[in-house]
Amino acid sequence: MNNTTLKKLSEISGLSISTVSRALKNHPDISEKTKSLINELADTLDYEPNVNAVYLRTKHTRLFGVIVPSISNFFYDSVIATLEVESRKNNYSLMILQSGDDPNIEIANIKLCHQNRVSGLFACITPETKSIEPFQKLAELDVPVIFFDKVPDSSGCHKICVADEQAASLAANLIVEKQKKKVLALFENSKLLITKKRHETFTEIMRTHGIECISEFALNHYEAEKLTDAFLNEKPDAIFCMTDEILTGVMKSVQKRHLQLPDDIGVIAISNGFIPTLYYPQITYIETSGEKLAELAFQSMMTTLSGNTTIHDEMIDSRLVAGGSM
Repeated sequence: MNNTTLKKLSEISGLSISTVSRALKNHPDISEKTKSLINELADTLDYEPNVNAVYLRTKHTRLFGVIVPSISNFFYDSVIATLEVESRKNNYSLMILQSGDDPNIEIANIKLCHQNRVSGLFACITPETKSIEPFQKLAELDVPVIFFDKVPDSSGCHKICVADEQAASLAANLIVEKQKKKVLALFENSKLLITKKRHETFTEIMRTHGIECISEFALNHYEAEKLTDAFLNEKPDAIFCMTDEILTGVMKSVQKRHLQLPDDIGVIAISNGFIPTLYYPQITYIETSGEKLAELAFQSMMTTLSGNTTIHDEMIDSRLVAGGSM
């Protein structure tokens, strides 16, 4: 067990405990030479702050929690990576938890965050989350909760989202522009607010322009593949994919039929941007950046921790990235 303390660093360096402490915290009043000296000494002696002592003194663990459906998802992978970088820049650590879209696991994760005295929580809710009361209990303990991407349909809570209507509208309008007549549109879980917004916007534009739209819901790439297999028999001339996971299922079905993009069929997706580049021609997609979403969510967290009581309900813009699939 390492017994290096602030007092020991003070004795060895000949500087006061307060100066050593401020140097380790990168305080602007301490010279760069002194900071460098103290940090090198701390590294040499493997100094680690006493987390319990810090918490007792400040009621602040400098630990954030993040709950995502799955870490094996390119969108949430980019969210987590960005949150981790921003946390580290601000001298916080990040505890990563996944719910598997199970509300019981979600509640267990919230309890784990409370037990670990997190300073704040970033949360993406499950499709089966009926109440945000467990999250609100954290907020009542002065632990900010920033909902992101898949957020509750409730007012009075911090929400950072992609501009869902805009994303769906960009995709739908490109289909109109390309003069498609029959579209298979595959959406995610119908219980999610994000799905409801995208579905309503997309199908309304199809209806307005008289385009036949076969609208279905797929919970994963397996279901997306099966639905595409079935509906390709009805010869749609374009397929809209609400997520990257749906896109992978659709493309497997399209490739099994040896269909050529965009001559035989057009494909467009809402995506974080990586999966579309794995296909040739590259899939045309509407960018929904996990990195930008995480940056805005982190900014909201830090603003809230600073004492700002304003409710943040913000969105990041989407943009069309042209590939060769439409």
